[in-house]
Amino acid sequence: MSSAESKRGTKRKLAQDNPGSPSQEQGSSEVGADVKTLIQGIKAACAKPVEKIDRQALRKQAHQLADYCKTDDLVETIVHQGAVDAVVPLLVIADKADQQLQLGFSEVLKEACFILSLLAVKPEYQHQIASAQALPGLIKLLTAHNISTPPRPLPGTTADPAARSGSGGVARRAADAITNLAHENLEIKNMVRREGGIAPLVRLLSSWDMKVQRAGAGALRTLAFKNDDNKRQIVEAGALPLLIQMLRSEDSGVHYEAVGVIGNLVHSSTEIKKQVLTEGALQPVINLLSSPCQESQREAALLLGQFATQPPDDDGPDYKSRIVQRGAVPPLIRMLAQDDTALKEMAAFALGRLAQNTHNQAGIVQCGGLSQLLDLLESKHYNLQHNAAFALYGLSDNEDNIPCIISAGGMQRLSDCGERLQVQASKDCVNKTIARIRVKLEREDHRVLNHVVYSLRSSDRSVQQAVAVSLAQLAPVSQLKNIFVDKGGLDILLDLLQDKAATSSECGRVETLECQLLIAMGFVIDGL
Repeated sequence: MSSAESKRGTKRKLAQDNPGSPSQEQGSSEVGADVKTLIQGIKAACAKPVEKIDRQALRKQAHQLADYCKTDDLVETIVHQGAVDAVVPLLVIADKADQQLQLGFSEVLKEACFILSLLAVKPEYQHQIASAQALPGLIKLLTAHNISTPPRPLPGTTADPAARSGSGGVARRAADAITNLAHENLEIKNMVRREGGIAPLVRLLSSWDMKVQRAGAGALRTLAFKNDDNKRQIVEAGALPLLIQMLRSEDSGVHYEAVGVIGNLVHSSTEIKKQVLTEGALQPVINLLSSPCQESQREAALLLGQFATQPPDDDGPDYKSRIVQRGAVPPLIRMLAQDDTALKEMAAFALGRLAQNTHNQAGIVQCGGLSQLLDLLESKHYNLQHNAAFALYGLSDNEDNIPCIISAGGMQRLSDCGERLQVQASKDCVNKTIARIRVKLEREDHRVLNHVVYSLRSSDRSVQQAVAVSLAQLAPVSQLKNIFVDKGGLDILLDLLQDKAATSSECGRVETLECQLLIAMGFVIDGL
């Protein structure tokens, strides 16, 4: 789910749960009449000289209209009654007032932004709101926010920034409105840039109010998605250092939005990815793998998978090595065991990219990643299956991992998962993994093969059985006598066939093993 979708869904839920919302039992005609009266009242107030406007009454009317906008079924009626044309002028209603009088309109401005934000949830009204010149007004409200003054603590509270109040409410609501207006709307994304909205949004990242930071980052995240011109302007406006600072925030909402913006900026842009890494994003992103926020963990894992492909710009190790050296593998492996499918998918994706480095391949197995990735082959989700299959293919490239894969029953699980894999690319990946293991076992120096054969001495019966079955499938013909006669492999297979329970639970169907045994015995006889 994209950041904008998540934000909009959460905002809608909060709006519907608001105890101030109008009663659902009101008749449609009564609601329509009430909405019409509110819109007429707002229009009448806007027509007055600013100093004669009853600000409290206007704020009450806007608040009541916002409550109606929280109900999806009423939005069409509200728009058709002329709400857009009535509310957009509220964004600039205080422009002609003196500074002291302008402060008295802040609650009205917040309600106006909130109304537009709720209406823009419906894609069919985004252009209508933009065409009514809402963007210049919203951007002006962003610019008016004072980012340099810490908000005052509320009476009776501590100095915790999360408990502070200040002038951030208007800017936050304005940024939220821009987020919803631009959601999946390329034309409006471009309009925001042309109207000069990106620099004021970047400026909000320096706000003392964390809610304002989150809202500004959320808007930039939406604007950067699949829009190269917006990406460039966001970077040129100096967003990267501020976003990287936000990655270190203790507030999960702040660092979630920050990592989301960076993810959208670097997507399909090698140059911006390089700039992000140069600015020092690597360690803060790795730290987010241990965030209490699973959405932040997921975004961080995705971003690390993208960082892993970046060529180094110095004489140091590649970024795959740097990511592992800085502690990314253990939390990524822990993520594989979580219940959230998307979280596991991104962790497997990142590990697959990191497993393109020889030393990382061994490190991932030694940290416990092998069994988790084998388990994911049995997932019902094809993206998760494929990411796990790709990561296992990478792990199989390291000769030191082959005994581990075989001892863990990996060969049987790779061979048996074909029917469960939903995508041909995943099946091809598994087949290539099996072929790669076979090639390593058939090397003339027998180094890998000897390490695997040595595992037949394990005190763990399940390891003995897994190794014997795998060697029956993969060992070179010239080595079958040595493995199954001289080293006792045949006795292990015979014991396995007699143990029906172990056979069915650990190594697949009895019939399959019987065939494997007969084939192995045939090879042994031929080799004698």
